[in-house]
Amino acid sequence: MDNIVFGLELRGVPEAERLAQGRQYLKMVGLERFESRYPHELSGGMKQRVAIARALVNHPRALLMDEPFGALDAQTRNTMQSELLRIWQEEKQTVVFVTHSVDEAIYLADRIVIMSARPGRIKDIIKIDLPRPRNRTSPDVNLIRDRILCDLRSEIVTC
Repeated sequence: MDNIVFGLELRGVPEAERLAQGRQYLKMVGLERFESRYPHELSGGMKQRVAIARALVNHPRALLMDEPFGALDAQTRNTMQSELLRIWQEEKQTVVFVTHSVDEAIYLADRIVIMSARPGRIKDIIKIDLPRPRNRTSPDVNLIRDRILCDLRSEIVTC
C-alpha cells in the first residue's frame, strides 16, 4: 500500500484519505487481497497492476505508459491489455501507450501514431474506429494490421 500512496504522502494528503484512495485503486486493479504484500511477493502482472494504481491514485491529466507489458508472458500480457481497457472505461483517463506490438496497438488504441526510423518522426496517424471489445482476428483488424505493417516495412521495401 505504501508503494501506491507514496505520491499522495508527498503532496501532504492525510493518512486516512491516502489509505482510502489507495484501497479504492487496489480494488480497481483487482489486488485488494494483496494490500500488505511486498513487491518481491508479486507476479509480473501484479506489479504492473500496482504501477497502474500508483499512477491513477494521483489523478494525472494523462497516463504515460512506455512498453508496460513488454516483459510479461503472452497470456499475462493479453490479460493486462484487457484490464487496462476495463480501467480506462471506468476512469476515462487519457492514456499515451508506447508499444512495438502492432497487435497490442490495434487492440488498445483509438489512434495509432506510427513513427519513422531515425530520425524519429511521425509517419502516419491511423484512427481505429472499431467497437470494443475488439476481436483480434477479425477481417477489419487484419486490414488495419496489414496497413500498419506495410507502413512500417515501406522504409525497407515497397509493399
